[in-house]
Amino acid sequence: MHAIGIDIGGTKIAGALVDEHGNIVKSDRTPTSASDPQEIEDAVVAMISGLSAGADVIGAGVAAAGFIDAAQSTVYYAPNISWRNEPFRDKLEARLDLPIIIENDANAAGWAEFRFGAGRTYSDMVTLTIGTGVGGAIVSNDRLFRGGFGAGAELGHMRVVPDGLPCGCGARGCIEQYGSGRALLRISNELADAGGVGLRLAQVRRQKGALTGHDVSDLIIEGDGGALAALRQLGSSLGAACASLGAVLDPQVFVFGGGVAQAGDLLLDPIRAAYLDHLPARGYHPEASFAIAELVNDAGVVGAADLARQHALNLTTPGLA
Repeated sequence: MHAIGIDIGGTKIAGALVDEHGNIVKSDRTPTSASDPQEIEDAVVAMISGLSAGADVIGAGVAAAGFIDAAQSTVYYAPNISWRNEPFRDKLEARLDLPIIIENDANAAGWAEFRFGAGRTYSDMVTLTIGTGVGGAIVSNDRLFRGGFGAGAELGHMRVVPDGLPCGCGARGCIEQYGSGRALLRISNELADAGGVGLRLAQVRRQKGALTGHDVSDLIIEGDGGALAALRQLGSSLGAACASLGAVLDPQVFVFGGGVAQAGDLLLDPIRAAYLDHLPARGYHPEASFAIAELVNDAGVVGAADLARQHALNLTTPGLA
């Protein structure tokens, strides 16, 4: 039985028809304006209708950044779209003859990794998506954790540095300010200012006028000492945060996705080292594994589709999904 997954980004909407094994059968993509909620609604309806044509579809899931209620129905708040207490599921179901769920994009991506990717052999997993910000997802005892109001697992906004750097969420010292792609760029610029190991970073910045994330990624691939030092600093912050998460959640595996995670072991090694340095009562219980996400750009649509399938199955046979 197929389901449809939709992933709403800041500038585009991706969609896919997905089978029960997590395989994408058909996909679609369209640009859209985040400033026009009606345009987004129309684009999602058109995409679901198009992907459903000629297929046996049980339901559709829509993933978007923001706070989603526990019923997977209402978007409390979306940072990239003008949605405030938006009853998006009701609006879509009024236009489509399918059961719909709305899910946080990081939750959807994490669920895909749990079901079909790097977390598929575990029952307890934490996913951290290292992009411009830091997204998170928690699976505990084979269940996706949403919290009492649906807005749980905002791991990027766990405070790790008292009175630290200001965050866009309004707090200070969030892990997003120390473990994200934006943080990697800031650290790289600081190393460029300091000279020494950051000499090549400074040279590239002079040549181009400003460093970009792509510049830092290219220098990491080249093995530049400054870029690698910035990545190690980023990894150390993430590893310390993982130790705190481990003390609360005791996951079997931490899975890292997002653009920065493409550095692979260059990122995982400092994460693992800092995790062990900060782990409470080290040596007296099993230690978590660390892995890079496997589904990459498809995780959002695959996870949203699988969650929609479970929701639809539960509507027809309560307790089954």
